[in-house]
Amino acid sequence: MKRLIIATVVASTIAPAAWAGPIEQACLRSGREAANRSLCGCIQQVADMTLTNSDQRQAAKFFHDPHRAQEIRQSDRASHEAFWQRYKNFGATAEAFCAG
Repeated sequence: MKRLIIATVVASTIAPAAWAGPIEQACLRSGREAANRSLCGCIQQVADMTLTNSDQRQAAKFFHDPHRAQEIRQSDRASHEAFWQRYKNFGATAEAFCAG
């Protein structure tokens, strides 16, 4: 029991950085001046609430390839259109929750 408690305490203090989601990781690596752990973590929390894991991986790619976002936005594929609607909702929600 004692080992379980110690493991839980260690995991709760060390793991958040190791468990950063794809959006948070991409945000932190983006090189943008405003990117910091607090903001990127907030954006990841919103992503966790509004996007599937697959959506998050797709959206994370936009940090490195913004043109890909434009391609998906203009695509005629129904799956891209559905993703784009979820992505727009994510963006609006992240702005409302994370704007400082």
